[in-house]
Amino acid sequence: MVTPHISAAPGDFAADVLMPGDPRRARRIAETILQDARLVTDVRGVEGYTGTYRGVPLSVLASGMGMPSVTIYATELFRFYGVRSIARVGTAGGIPASVGLRDVVVATAAHTDSAMGSRRIDGVHLSHTASFRLAAAAAQAAGTGGHIHVGPVFTTDHFYLERPALFERLEAHGTLAVEMEAAGLYATAAAEGGHALAVLTVSDHVRHAEALTPAERETDFDRAVTIAATALLAETIS
Repeated sequence: MVTPHISAAPGDFAADVLMPGDPRRARRIAETILQDARLVTDVRGVEGYTGTYRGVPLSVLASGMGMPSVTIYATELFRFYGVRSIARVGTAGGIPASVGLRDVVVATAAHTDSAMGSRRIDGVHLSHTASFRLAAAAAQAAGTGGHIHVGPVFTTDHFYLERPALFERLEAHGTLAVEMEAAGLYATAAAEGGHALAVLTVSDHVRHAEALTPAERETDFDRAVTIAATALLAETIS
């Protein structure tokens, strides 16, 4: 089935999908992580590939930016292409001082100020959580050390809105980073009976003017991709 946003044929996607936001990252993952990758969709310049990772089928498809975009692509993958698990691999802004540039955050949950979640069940604020088995597998794949963090993130619709008081409160409640997609992905997975996880590379920091360059953003997320792919592989063979 061809959807409005994906032109792949039935069976073109593997059961497990890596999902960066940037289409260029999707292509780079296909070229550097997957073996025998082939293009399966390129609607609106959003390329999707399927190949293998350590001998197991694995796909990659970009999500675009923000909760509405990731929700569209994730819904179509789960509902129409038989995808079982999606691991978002993207960037995030660190919140506490203990989370530094290039650190990796395994997002076990995603708080949000978006109204999207409240539209799913009237009167209910859903809990946006990762698949436990994927999160546990990612934490194990990441290992121990000061550059890996496991915990909640904050998903927002606003990229440029400055809210220092909000970030102080979020930090006080143990929030590790801010980004724009995880809550939407987690809610979609719950609604569609799928599994989801976000593994994020810290590209900037809300406390001080420190950020990776665009080129560094393209290359410094390899560790997060490997962690996410390993977690998906563990889910497949378990």
